[in-house]
Formats: sequence, C-alpha cells, structure tokens
Amino acid sequence: MTEWGETYEGLLGVEGVRHGFTLRVEGVKVEGERREALEALAGAHEEARQFLGLGSGRRIGAEQVHGAEVAVVDRKSESVVMGVDGLITADEGVCLGIYVADCCAVYLVDPVRRVVGLVHAGRKGSELGIVGVAIERMRKEFGCEPREMVAQLSPCIRPPRYEVEIAGMIVGQCERAGVGKIFDCGICTGGNVERYYSYRMERGKTGRMLALLALEARG
Repeated sequence: MTEWGETYEGLLGVEGVRHGFTLRVEGVKVEGERREALEALAGAHEEARQFLGLGSGRRIGAEQVHGAEVAVVDRKSESVVMGVDGLITADEGVCLGIYVADCCAVYLVDPVRRVVGLVHAGRKGSELGIVGVAIERMRKEFGCEPREMVAQLSPCIRPPRYEVEIAGMIVGQCERAGVGKIFDCGICTGGNVERYYSYRMERGKTGRMLALLALEARG
C-alpha cells in the first residue's frame, strides 16, 4: 500500500509484469463532468504512474464506451483507442491504462507468452461478455493458453450498494474460459468512498481511479 495507489496479491507473484491502481486524490476537485475530472487528476495520475514504477512505457488507454470491443495495441498505437473497452499488448514499451469509478478493471496476464490485457468491465460490458472476449482475443492473436493465465479484479461496486453482481459475472467468464488463476480483491468502491471514487454513491460527480498494467523490460 502506498500514498499513490495499491497493488494486488494475485499479480504480485507473477514475474515480468508491473501493475497498480490509483486511489482517491485528496485536494483535487472532481465534482464536474468526466472530462473535467480527468483533466484535474491528470497530474496526480502521472505522478502515481511514476511512483508505481510504470512510467517508462507509452501509456495507451481506451475510449471506454461500455461495449465489448477489445484492441491489440503497441507503442505505435494512438494514445486513446476509440470504440473499445479492452486493450491487449505484448509490447514492453506500452503501459495500459483504464479508468474506473464503480466499474471493474480486469487485469489479464499470460506470464508464459508475455502478453497482458486490461479491461473496463461495467454492467453493460460484463453482460456483453467483454472479459471472455478479451481472453479469446489473447488466445487467437498470441496463442495464449487460458489455463496459464492470471486474472485479477480491481475494486468495484458490489451488492448491497448495487443491484448487479458485476464481479460475479466477471469471475464466471474467467472460469468458463478456463483461466488458471482468478483473484478478486473483494473490495466495494461504494462502501469505501473515503479511499475510492464511486460514481453511484457520488451521483456521477466524481473522479476516477486509474488501473495500470505493463510488461517489465527483459535484460
């Protein structure tokens, strides 16, 4: 645990990857629209990325449209890939980034083939099966074997503060895909607004946490 963010046990034992999840940033006003909130948090998020050891790669994000499209990216990709909610890379020069505030950021890692994926999974995306789509894309594009993969769920909103069990849907998709190791941190953003932003609890006028994932450079 750090002042800038946190990491999760399920990925700490995986060699060759770095990850992080930023927290609520005190002193930054985020009561405006999403774009305004992200602009206000941009400096703090970049400091967190550097502090968490994820600052060397080119940061690439997704438009996040609550769909089930997943893109394969590398260091030549646009900094924000339009029309997608999931990103996959085998490029050590890339740092994947996904914003959430009640939705779940799902980290996917194949440590054998050195491929990583990061998915924005809210209610709509989870109902569309986006995590399963991402796993299948990793298999088709890079030959990843689900049984060798690790999946980690970030904090997200959960019952009783939300009527849908998003985390349960995501875990189910991972299980059906045959993912070998599945970890859920079990944290509800809605029940911990002193530490995390919550879109539902704060009625849409709030900030975003930034999930980050990258391959460590070899040699």
